[in-house]
Amino acid sequence: MINKTVKNAMEAVADIPGNCMLMMGGFGLSGIPENCIQALLAKNISGLTIVSNNAGVDDFGIGLLLKKRMVKKMISSYVGENAEFERQLLSGELEVDLIPQGTLAERVRAGGAGIPAFFTPAGVGTEVAEGKEIREFEGKLYLMERWLRADFSIVKAWKGDTSGNLIFKGTARNFNPMMAAAGKICIAEVEELVQPGELDPNQIHTPGIYVQRIFQGENYEKRIEQRTVTQ
Repeated sequence: MINKTVKNAMEAVADIPGNCMLMMGGFGLSGIPENCIQALLAKNISGLTIVSNNAGVDDFGIGLLLKKRMVKKMISSYVGENAEFERQLLSGELEVDLIPQGTLAERVRAGGAGIPAFFTPAGVGTEVAEGKEIREFEGKLYLMERWLRADFSIVKAWKGDTSGNLIFKGTARNFNPMMAAAGKICIAEVEELVQPGELDPNQIHTPGIYVQRIFQGENYEKRIEQRTVTQ
């Protein structure tokens, strides 16, 4: 058994350079790698291209990296909860590729599966199709989308073992499994780290072959993106 554990988030992200491409798991604020984001903030690198479904909120998640001007480009789907993101986009300070959510998910999955491109009807006849090859299949138009891969993928799981096998819980099983496969180096932070053999093989969502580093995180806030309460 290969032990892939590192001591903490700082050790896990120590060799992530500026001007690289990162994938970050999560959907909204669910299943985001909170510890690694804090460690990246401490490194204070810049020029990052981040692939993530969301862009966090102003004071949490990827929003903290944006606020510190560490991000050069976002490749995302839904970004409507972040005023600083909007400001940087409209002022031309931030490059943004907005992608239909299903297309984003499939481009990441294709990257992990080694599929360079695929055809989808999503986006035909819109700005999404600009500059992309379009073909007709059985009387319907489809546009070609290319895979997405990254230098590093950073994911957050519920449980993992020291060999890198991961189990995600609930909504956190969103972009995390496919992003784990699409990074050259996958870093996983988990709420509970166990020994090999302690996880039920039938419950594992991401096999350890996709994970290069793993550590047990701490002090998870698990915020709610939009908290709504009655008076």
